[in-house]
Amino acid sequence: MILSIMAAAAILMVVTALAGGYRINLTPSEPLGLWRIVSLHRQAAVDDLLFICPPETAAMRAARARGYLRSGSCPGGVAPLIKTVIAVVGQHVEIGVSVSVDGREVSSSSLALRDGKGRPLTPFPSGIVPQGYVFLHSAFPGSYDSRYFGPVPASGILGLAQEVFTYVP
Repeated sequence: MILSIMAAAAILMVVTALAGGYRINLTPSEPLGLWRIVSLHRQAAVDDLLFICPPETAAMRAARARGYLRSGSCPGGVAPLIKTVIAVVGQHVEIGVSVSVDGREVSSSSLALRDGKGRPLTPFPSGIVPQGYVFLHSAFPGSYDSRYFGPVPASGILGLAQEVFTYVP
């Protein structure tokens, strides 16, 4: 009886937290811990830290198969990403040894030629961010972001990512 009440209380807490936009980040791309999705009532802008659902593309299916994406509630059964917007519509993204946006190098944007298991990584071709898309980045060296999968539809944005209780290991 007591275990049933405790289980019901735990389920209620989880459902309430999810409904309130709270999420737990277990990836090294951003600090570990409790985060909250805050509504974004404007277009995404450079330097916005976002929760975003990746699109269901061949690149994302391959990323899921390689273990880059965790299971979650986004289309394709993946978890939302927490990434920073580094380019928006009309900006030119150059991908070489590192990433530049409109001629300015993005810090901590070196490209890896192989992932942590030695598998080859292919950078996304350089180009202009199209209408309705954003280009994402994480300063974490092993991050799988737009350097490799390109711009993503802004329609996948869930909201701003706000730290609630986090820590960096």
